Amino acid sequence: MTARKTITRIAAAALGVATLVGATFATAQQMSFFRIGTGGTAGTYFPIGGLLANAISNPPGSRECDKGGSCGVPGLIATAVASNGSVANINGIVAGSLESGLTQSDVAFWAHSGTGVFDGKPKVEELRAIANLYPETIHLVARKGSGIKSPADLKGKRVSLDEPGSGTLIDARIVMGAYGVTEKDVKAEYLKPNAAGDRLRDGALDAFFFVGGYPTGAISELATSAGIELVPIGGPEAKKILADYKFFGPDKVPAGTYKDVGEVETVSVNALWVTSAKQPEELVYGITKAIWNDNSRKLLDAGHAKGKAIRKETALDGVGIPLHPGAAKFYKEAGLLK
Repeated sequence: MTARKTITRIAAAALGVATLVGATFATAQQMSFFRIGTGGTAGTYFPIGGLLANAISNPPGSRECDKGGSCGVPGLIATAVASNGSVANINGIVAGSLESGLTQSDVAFWAHSGTGVFDGKPKVEELRAIANLYPETIHLVARKGSGIKSPADLKGKRVSLDEPGSGTLIDARIVMGAYGVTEKDVKAEYLKPNAAGDRLRDGALDAFFFVGGYPTGAISELATSAGIELVPIGGPEAKKILADYKFFGPDKVPAGTYKDVGEVETVSVNALWVTSAKQPEELVYGITKAIWNDNSRKLLDAGHAKGKAIRKETALDGVGIPLHPGAAKFYKEAGLLK
C-alpha cells in the first residue's frame, strides 16, 4: 500500500469517526431528563411515579406508539426517584435536585403559603401543580391483639409515624392531636412503611401510620403474612379534622382491600404532581398532554390499582396551589379550565 493510499484511508476513517461522534453528540443534545420524586419503594408513590415516568418518556430513536399519539414528550427521559416523601420532594424541587415530585395536597398548600409545617420558613412561591392524581387514604395499621380500637388508644404504645420529611408524619400528628394524643404520649419511632411492617410482624411495634392509595404493597403483605387491624378514624374527632383542615376529605377503605379486614372509616388527602414555575412552559404542556393520551390511559389502568383513579376529569380537584402555565394551557384546550 502506498503512503498516499494509507493517508487517504486514515483520513476517511477519521472523517467517519468524526461524523459518528457528531451524530451521537447531536442525539445527546436532543435528550432531556426529568426526575419525579416519589416516596419509599414499599409505598404507592414509587410505582405511580414509575408509571408517570413511562407515560411521558419518549427518548430519541424510540418508536411511535399505537393509536392515541406519541408515547410521551419527544426526546424526554423521565425517571422515578425514591425519596422520603412529600416534604422531601418539595425541598428537592426548590434545591434543583428534582424537576418534579409527588406530594400530598396539604403539604403543597402549606409550602406555597408558608403555613402549617412550613410556618416560619420561606414560602415556596414557585411551586406549581401539574395534576391532581388520586385520593391518599390515612391508614392506621395496628398489630392484632394490641387493643388499639381508636387513635386515642395509642397512648403508651409503640407507634411509627413515618420518616421526617414525609407527609405521613405531619398527618399522623394532626390525627393524634384530634384524639388528644401527642408524640410524647407514645413511644414514637420514625420508620418507612416496610420497616415498620417488619417490626410490627416481629412484635416490636404496636401500630404505624401510612398515607397513600390503597391497596399498598407493604400493608397487603403484612395482612397476608401476620394479620392486621385497621383502626377507624371517625366520630366527632374526625369531623373536627375535616372542619379545621379543608384539604382533608372523608374516606373509607372498602372491605376486603386487605385480607380479613372489613370496611373502615377514615380520612384522606389528595396526591398531587407538582413542579417549579421555572420549568419551561412547553415542556410541562407536553408532559401534561402526554399523561392524558390513550396510551397513557392503558398504562395507568393496567399498572396499579390507583392508576385507574388518575383521571383527566378530576385532574383539577383539590389542587390548592397555582397550576403551571404549561399545564393550564393543556386544560384550557381540553375544556377543563376557562
